Amino acid sequence: NLKHDAPAGLVVFLVALPLCLGIALASGAPLFSGIIAGIVGGILISFISGSEISVSGPAAGLAVIVATAIQNLGSFRIFLLAVAISGLFQIVLGFARAGVIGNYVPNAVIKGMLAAIGVVILLKQIPHALGRDVNYEGDFDFFFEIEAKSNTLLDIVKAVYTATPAAVIITIASLAVLLAWEKPTLQRIRLFKLIPAPLIVVLLGILLNEGFKSFFTDFHLKPEDGHLVALPVPENITAFFGQFTFPDWSAIRNKQVFITALTIAIVGSIETLLSIEASDKLDPYRRISSTNRELKAQGLGNLISGLLGGLPVTSVIVRSSANVYAGARTRTSSFVHGLLLFICVLLIPSLLNRIPLASLAAILLVIGYKLTKIEIYKKMYHAGMDQFLPFIITVTAIVFTDLLNGVLIGLVVGIFF
Repeated sequence: NLKHDAPAGLVVFLVALPLCLGIALASGAPLFSGIIAGIVGGILISFISGSEISVSGPAAGLAVIVATAIQNLGSFRIFLLAVAISGLFQIVLGFARAGVIGNYVPNAVIKGMLAAIGVVILLKQIPHALGRDVNYEGDFDFFFEIEAKSNTLLDIVKAVYTATPAAVIITIASLAVLLAWEKPTLQRIRLFKLIPAPLIVVLLGILLNEGFKSFFTDFHLKPEDGHLVALPVPENITAFFGQFTFPDWSAIRNKQVFITALTIAIVGSIETLLSIEASDKLDPYRRISSTNRELKAQGLGNLISGLLGGLPVTSVIVRSSANVYAGARTRTSSFVHGLLLFICVLLIPSLLNRIPLASLAAILLVIGYKLTKIEIYKKMYHAGMDQFLPFIITVTAIVFTDLLNGVLIGLVVGIFF
């Protein structure tokens, strides 16, 4: 399956790279900690995961918890100790067969969760596609931005009024390539089957922006304006490995560390179980994942991530859906994505920092559209009100609150029916 999994792993890598950085930024953690979590999620968890198509990494849903925990614990190194301990808690949950919890979420709620994620991706990526890169890439929570006295729709309106021409051109060209690539006439040609469209989109975005930079003074997308990927660039290999941070073991007797660890373990496990259930619905081969094995895998992943200086990891539906739509067949694709993260941030961070966020937004816009097609809503409506109402309420609740609260609301409605 390598001819299918390797290109899919490349696509997931392109999607995951800015998300790892954005979530680290939102968490108030070092940028490299997001990359470590992505590498661990790809290289380690893929080996022992209970799912063939799920992809793990840092999750936006934990960003607020992480930011609060770092502030309350007083240092990032003490927080890393909590992450490592949370992994041990998750391993215990796996052996206690807590994965069965995911089986009690109604089918309509899981489908509503997938459609809602599609809507959120579309809403959150439109500003990036238009060159308004105020919010971090990977911001998939909270429709209402209370601190900024704004909301997602207002951000889109502002993005339209302040659109960056270079970003708009790159987005339109990227969408044209992505849509054309899926045409049956092109898919009959062997070359178009071998090369993933997102890779062409990223290369096209780099070339267009470098071309704008060569011929125009202020027309191109600039890193200082937040329009490009922003990886830390070490001077040498020694400096690269110097970015790894280790836990502060002197805080092992701190009760707050264990409370934080338990919080991360519970919230991360719930997000993982929801993501696994949703991934199974997307799997074209209809395989059923082992949720208990997945909890053990996530636990080991969090243990290693914490020990190396990474953020907490969960199974992430955005990466997993990108994996499925890129044609992945086995867990090898997740491993490839983790391996590419490690190799590329080690060897070519300067090249990666030339990727426009507009190109990546175009890729995510197509993924979001596939998750929330009109046909899905029609199908759920024709299935009857006992299916449609939990579905549409879950969609609405997730869009206007966040993933966990939205699913909880949908679950209450589903249980009523």
